[in-house]
Amino acid sequence: MIGCRSLLLKSTNTYVAAAAAASHRFFQEGKCSYHSLNLRCNYMIRGRNRKKRICIDEHSKTMISMLWRPVSTTATVSADHTMNEAVVATDEITESATTCSNDEQRVIEGESSSSIEKHSISVEVGTSLFRFIKGKGGSTQQKIEEELGVKISIPTSKEDDFVSIEGTSVDSVTSAAEKIQAIIDESVNSRNLDYSHFISLPLAIHPELVDKLINFQNSILGNEDACTNENEDTTENKEVDQLSKENADVAVELKVEDGSAAVKVNLTNIPLVSYAPKASKSSTSSDLGIDKSIFIKPKTFHLTVLMLKLWNKDRVKRATEVLQSISTKVMDALDNRPLSIRLKGLDCMKGSLAKARVLYAPVEEIGSEGRLLRACQVIIDAYTEAGLVLENDAKQSLKLHATVMNARHRKRKTWTKKVDSFDARGIFKQYGSEEWGEYLIREAHLSQRFSFDENGYYHCCTSITFPEEMQVE
Repeated sequence: MIGCRSLLLKSTNTYVAAAAAASHRFFQEGKCSYHSLNLRCNYMIRGRNRKKRICIDEHSKTMISMLWRPVSTTATVSADHTMNEAVVATDEITESATTCSNDEQRVIEGESSSSIEKHSISVEVGTSLFRFIKGKGGSTQQKIEEELGVKISIPTSKEDDFVSIEGTSVDSVTSAAEKIQAIIDESVNSRNLDYSHFISLPLAIHPELVDKLINFQNSILGNEDACTNENEDTTENKEVDQLSKENADVAVELKVEDGSAAVKVNLTNIPLVSYAPKASKSSTSSDLGIDKSIFIKPKTFHLTVLMLKLWNKDRVKRATEVLQSISTKVMDALDNRPLSIRLKGLDCMKGSLAKARVLYAPVEEIGSEGRLLRACQVIIDAYTEAGLVLENDAKQSLKLHATVMNARHRKRKTWTKKVDSFDARGIFKQYGSEEWGEYLIREAHLSQRFSFDENGYYHCCTSITFPEEMQVE
């Protein structure tokens, strides 16, 4: 307990105080003398329960000023006597004031009232944006805290989207919240925050198309005979390993003649083992900038309708509700009839064939009625009206395509700003007129990037079905 020499009890709320000034009149008849009065009071400030013990004796007084919310009081005198008297006051009580000990000094001069009440606010940010609030090495967060005198608490759990701000005034807390919102607005419109979700039309639901993509990939990489599961050994390697085990006991025969340092080796019993050559990549694949990482995974093959940045749970929930709410409109745009597409050939989206960045299969709607584009536009308009599409993205025109290779997906040991590309001239020569087939579009998904379901396709947040049979009236 901090020893104090003087006491000032000051409050603008109802509080409990002991009549210390009248302590001299208690038990003065000689049987016992007044020793001390201990006051215990629990008070709540903005939801925080704190305890403060105030010690009052005949020689010391303390000055404290704060808002108190009384919970209980206990007052004692000597071992033989108990005083249960307390004065409940609603007026401001002021008694003489001096300084406390060197460990804690709280002096209030020239002020009518003072308070340590804390103000706080929670801002929904989203885990993907926490790094922008923190800044490099925590510099951005620290700058806001120092400028406004607030404390910003960022949760470590990925399940919590809210950042809390605490300060001593409403203005400081509000200003900090405005600064955080400005950081969010700037971050979501920059390339530093990647897209988290997208509206997709799954094509990987067709097994025959997945097989064609696997063969396409293996053909280019020179792995026609390679097993699709890289974790398993090839048949040739298993045969060689088995042969090695069977002949593990065979060794060269050594004979040492008496008195001779020479050693004769009999090679007649050493088995001749023929090792099957390993399948190798094309000698020029690496030179052309082609490796497995830039190929689209066959089980995720799809058409992209719209890219979205949904940086918190609230935006994901709203996006889910939007897709479900327009199911009927989408069906009307399709005339309630099945829709199929044809994939034929290859084309380059960005760059040239010599320095390609994206290689894709063009999409043709069978029947060329424009129903697919109308349905996609219904989806885009709904998300734009809901405020879930960024301004720059809303200006982009839709170009349906089925990406088969993307240089941006390349796995690198070190990050670089250099624009990545690959030489697609040989690929285009071989597959430029490839007939990939005709496929029914069965559904539209709100897909989450970088997350996958058990079937290997992107995690589905929600979906709506397309007609698979002709509606008979």
